Amino acid sequence: MRTLTGVLLLAMAGSAWAQSRTYDFVVYGGSAGGVMTAVGAARQGLKVALVHPGRHIGGLVSGGLSGTDLGRREVIGGLALEFYFRAGRHYRLDRHAQELAWTPEPKVAEAIMREMLRESQVTLIEQQRLREKTGVRREGARLVEIVMENGARYQARMFADCSYEGDLMAQAKVSYTYGRESAQQYGESLAGIRAHTPSHQFAVDVPARDERGRLLPEISAEPRGEAGAADKRIQAYNFRVIATDVPENRVPWPKPDNYDVARYELLARYITAMTPYLGRPLDINEVNLLRLIPNGKADFNNRNGFSTDYIGKNYEYPEGSYAVRDRIWKEHEDYQKGFYYFLATDPRVPKPLQEQMNRWGLAKDEFVDTGNWPHQLYIREARRMVGEYVAVQKDLQTDLSKPDAVGMGSYNSDSHNLQRFVNDKGFVENEGDVQVPVKPYQIAYRSLVPKRGEVENLLVPVCLSASHIAYSSMRMEPQYMLLGHAAGVAAALAIRGGKAVQDVPVAELQRQLLAEGGVLELGTEYQNRALSVIRARFAGPPRKGPVPWGRPEPKP
Repeated sequence: MRTLTGVLLLAMAGSAWAQSRTYDFVVYGGSAGGVMTAVGAARQGLKVALVHPGRHIGGLVSGGLSGTDLGRREVIGGLALEFYFRAGRHYRLDRHAQELAWTPEPKVAEAIMREMLRESQVTLIEQQRLREKTGVRREGARLVEIVMENGARYQARMFADCSYEGDLMAQAKVSYTYGRESAQQYGESLAGIRAHTPSHQFAVDVPARDERGRLLPEISAEPRGEAGAADKRIQAYNFRVIATDVPENRVPWPKPDNYDVARYELLARYITAMTPYLGRPLDINEVNLLRLIPNGKADFNNRNGFSTDYIGKNYEYPEGSYAVRDRIWKEHEDYQKGFYYFLATDPRVPKPLQEQMNRWGLAKDEFVDTGNWPHQLYIREARRMVGEYVAVQKDLQTDLSKPDAVGMGSYNSDSHNLQRFVNDKGFVENEGDVQVPVKPYQIAYRSLVPKRGEVENLLVPVCLSASHIAYSSMRMEPQYMLLGHAAGVAAALAIRGGKAVQDVPVAELQRQLLAEGGVLELGTEYQNRALSVIRARFAGPPRKGPVPWGRPEPKP
């Protein structure tokens, strides 16, 4: 009888999920950009659902990337600026005559985003992933429904894809690409395979083969390719790990599954070769980039020739099945854990560097349900929409103004390496890193919408329409957030006006964004105006009581 009752309950539950739930606006993907897209629309009065495959929202902002990639901070406005303002209130920075906390801890970032969703009455639906291949239903040029793996269905008048992968966009049959364009396609001098890659490179010549002529692990046998040519390689991913050197909060570097010391032979040889080159052993900040964040923690990132980027091992990710992506995710985790474990334990690591590594470890109070390991892989780039307007290199360097600007960017063109190969002299070499300054530039609304005639009720503020080179600057989390804000407001305008997203009145969109603290022009006066709008939302004193900032006091 119990078994029959259980079956009936399951059947009833399945039937309930099969009945489509209806909203004004459905946002797929709980990245930071997705959160701000949902909040931006909900504040306009829309009934909004944020559907997220995971159980943690915020993407990289709550997943380890606490050392925020800012560029010129005065270009950041709207809900992105409000997020960092809220973080400043959390840490009581008013005590130091400050308002903005640009480097919040992951757990703080997620708590703030959940608070913003609750306040805006966004329906948050977690642990539901889009059904592969058959998860999107269209009628003509409109999306009408998305279907999850568990059978849940969501209908809406407007949709947004705010995932890092662009799965909804791809299933909607929107034009997209991935990989690198050739230098000729858009006339970009930085595009395609790089003839010379000076940054994040091996500073000394390290033979790519061992004494028996065998290729060392983590080096590709494929040739580099012709300079300027297009390819389908993807810039490297890693995890932005949160570490601490506070003993009471420190967890030792874990030994990964299937640890094989041989895979780090190139690292060992590189470290050994660098000692005579520098006249000293490598420092911890020369094999990791440490960005200090509150409470004795640091955001660990990739740095130099051999580090946490798992170069060349993510090419299948953008178009991969969920099973393929899960495998790639686990491979990245094992590689990066092994990197730290090698530096912390292997006898070939110079003692000063090893001692530095062992003064740090994973932060015990972060990512508590995933073994203190980040719950988000840094998917720097996957699919990119080819929409109404494709942003390219000139849009970051010379053609800086856009009539339909909905936000601004200013971070360097920043692509991580895409391959590690054997050069003509038999030495190992990395290829693909781009570190080129840009000028503060406006981002066109047209880069957030599909080509006219493809889909008329979908917005894409994360996998936005840009070349590899332009995306390398636009892909920063503050930009995802401020573009998400614009997408949310645009969805409301489209619904109220009965228009396609391509026909949203830009002047009205810009007026509304400015009214909500957006920044569309460069200048401290514009961000000051934005801050005044945000301050008005938080009239009254910040929360009472001290909140830790900096390093905890050591126990006696």
